[in-house]
Amino acid sequence: MATAAPDLFAPELFTAAASEFERALTRNIKGLEYFTTAGPQLGATPKDVLLERGTMRLYHYRPLVDDVYRVPILLVMATTNRGYIFDMVPGQSLVEYLGRAGFDVFMLDWEAPRADEKSLTLDSYVLDFLPAAVERVKRETGETDVSLIGYCFGGVLSLLWAALEGKAAGLKNLVTFTTPVDFSAMEMFQAWSDRRFFDVDRLVDTLGNCPGDYLYSAFDMLRPGARMAGQVRLIDQLHDDEFVKSFRMFDRWASDVLPLAGEYFRETTKALMWDNRLLAGTMEVGGRAVDLSAIKVPFLHVAALHDHIVPTAASAPLIGLVGAADKEEVVLKGGHVSLVAGGNAVRRLWPKLVDWLGQRSL
Repeated sequence: MATAAPDLFAPELFTAAASEFERALTRNIKGLEYFTTAGPQLGATPKDVLLERGTMRLYHYRPLVDDVYRVPILLVMATTNRGYIFDMVPGQSLVEYLGRAGFDVFMLDWEAPRADEKSLTLDSYVLDFLPAAVERVKRETGETDVSLIGYCFGGVLSLLWAALEGKAAGLKNLVTFTTPVDFSAMEMFQAWSDRRFFDVDRLVDTLGNCPGDYLYSAFDMLRPGARMAGQVRLIDQLHDDEFVKSFRMFDRWASDVLPLAGEYFRETTKALMWDNRLLAGTMEVGGRAVDLSAIKVPFLHVAALHDHIVPTAASAPLIGLVGAADKEEVVLKGGHVSLVAGGNAVRRLWPKLVDWLGQRSL
């Protein structure tokens, strides 16, 4: 039996066509707006600069409630990215969320190292910048204790400092997000930093500092099709104001990659990517052996189930290496960035963090 031809004048076809035309028109108009207007203002929570020295910046966010927990929080950002991932826009800001929950919030953030700062080393970050920030936080608050929250390589710096000086310096609690300790499990990074092909000495000796564009390309290669796919989704969703706002926020942050001080890059490449010393227990900073079992304060590590930058296998040994009796590992749905910012973080990580710290910050 022959199939009846569709009724080209059916009302539902006219309705569907009109809807699609309206969507396309809206998308085109929104596309013009996208290219002619600035993105949302990021990092807008009111703050004061307490320390500004070279590549280091220490911020103090102004209290959002009258009563705050006794123990202040110091956020430690990764040295490759800027800290406004913790403070995107109102309603999607971890800093704001912590402030409204009653915490006194500080952040150790970074600027691009100057050419004359190429000689900064791991010692500079772990035994100078970080302890200077901790002491300034304690002086500002009048408290002897501080909780540290480190993100990605900011977590590595926090672990190293906590193991060497944390107990004597008044470390109360330690939290790390997506923090690697087994660098052999970071397979894509291992591929591009393979010592057989990657001459880190030549790069640093020639350029001084490791360029941000080089690091950006390395991150991009972890998911080579993701950027193109994201652009396609953006074009298709230009009519959706919330989608566009979110895209612009995260795309700007992901593209805002900082260069790294040359000697610091050389040292971390050799000690961590090549020799995996943190996992092996042979890591030294300033000539002092790093023993993660010396960390006895309450410890929380949060990993992202779909993290393409720090796979869960790279952070999995951490909970066993830390010597605290009160320690917990949580693996949440999400990726490296969506774990800490955006709707996924608002629902999953932030409430967990506030509950865990609230019980240990009195």
